[in-house]
Amino acid sequence: MKLLDVTIVCFTLLILGVLLLIWFERKYPYRKGISFFREGFWTDLLAYAIVQSFLLKILIFDFIIAPIHHSIPEKFFFSVSNWPIGWQLAFFIFSHDLYIYWFHRWQHASKVLWRTHEVHHSNQQIDWIAGARSHSIEIIINQTIEFLPIIILGADPMVIPIKGLIDGLWGMFIHANIRVSLGKLKYIINGPEFHLWHHANHREVFHANFSTKFSFWDVIFGTLYESPTQPSSWGLYYKFPKNYFAQHWYAFYRWTFEPWEKKQEDS
Repeated sequence: MKLLDVTIVCFTLLILGVLLLIWFERKYPYRKGISFFREGFWTDLLAYAIVQSFLLKILIFDFIIAPIHHSIPEKFFFSVSNWPIGWQLAFFIFSHDLYIYWFHRWQHASKVLWRTHEVHHSNQQIDWIAGARSHSIEIIINQTIEFLPIIILGADPMVIPIKGLIDGLWGMFIHANIRVSLGKLKYIINGPEFHLWHHANHREVFHANFSTKFSFWDVIFGTLYESPTQPSSWGLYYKFPKNYFAQHWYAFYRWTFEPWEKKQEDS
């Protein structure tokens, strides 16, 4: 199968996955009463998920990864080109998820990095598209570190669209407003029951539930939080801009008081 065919199939599966998640949200909501077109929906869908995602893909692949790739002698790296594509996918999914866990944890512990991450926590109503709200600097860092190794280690080109599909669907799933229980698997595979708590405006989860795909990182490193109850509120404990451009600029210039230090002391 050609790369273009794989890309088309992955995009089709992504759309089908979105429709399925939306149906589950309407049928089995974790938090009842959330409107489909909730506050910030169009900002998340159009500004973040479509426009920002498209523009940053060009920036990351054409202006960051490509120059780095061409400037690095291949002999200094081992190659995965002879591995079966399934092993390649597993390697990059697993290694990148471990990186994301630690970088995510660092963002919550660092005043500087928190400013590139707080926008991701600014939605007070979390659903399938809420996870798309991420500062462009955070995306540039994470996706460069995610896709650069895939290219410089000689992976099959099909790994990129397939991994992109898995990342996209998994990211939407863990943010989806769906009441679902994975049973004992929840300690291995991450889902809404842990990640929706991570987005809660509760002191006890500010430094917990950092995992993206595999919740066992939280289990192993002692940052798992679970509760039989639901959070009472989501989002940030302080006021945050609602405009896309203001949300980005707020990371560099604070025009309102943001008691980050107090949050750290209370945590």
